[in-house]
Amino acid sequence: MHGRSARVSVRGTTSKGLATRGRIVEAAAELMLVGGVRGTTLDEIGTAARVGRSQMYHYFDGKDALVRAVIDRQTDAVIDNQGEDFAELTTWEAWGRWRDRMVRGADEGGCVGGCPLGSLGTEVAERDATARELVAAGFTRWEQGFRDGIATMRDRGLVSADADPDALATAVMVALQGGLLLAQVHRDPRPLAVGLDTAIAALRRFAVTPEDGGIS
Repeated sequence: MHGRSARVSVRGTTSKGLATRGRIVEAAAELMLVGGVRGTTLDEIGTAARVGRSQMYHYFDGKDALVRAVIDRQTDAVIDNQGEDFAELTTWEAWGRWRDRMVRGADEGGCVGGCPLGSLGTEVAERDATARELVAAGFTRWEQGFRDGIATMRDRGLVSADADPDALATAVMVALQGGLLLAQVHRDPRPLAVGLDTAIAALRRFAVTPEDGGIS
């Protein structure tokens, strides 16, 4: 339901070439998460990935192309990090487990780094239209998991027919992103917990009880 899709053309189709390219993207992602896009140089990335400039330019036309590959990588990473419940957010128990996983992950990571995709979006939105569109597509793909789960709950009678999956999914994403940012700034997972609890409570206002003719 939330599978990966190719969004950036890939050079180097041999297994060795793909491994080298992957190492470059991984190194760039780690450095940019800490130092930002502008604060990370190609030389630093090359050193971390153990490749020279010529090798780097074999796989990427320049830094902008590498940033776009990092966006793809980080989109896959953040969605993979949602856990098994993300694919089936169709019960209140699944929403609770997903919420706990997000808060626990932030806490265990010391609330460092915030959201990798959100951080990239902030940096590239006003300087690279293609990169901004890739980040937007990543968020749309991420939000689709919330939307699908809420729509299924509505179809199954767990939430009322007037629940709007689009609006509620966006509310969850807003709470998640705002919570991650505040958790990062304060080095405290509580803002994330509060944000997610508030968003899920908004969803629960549409819950259908047995007395309403639905399933609790």
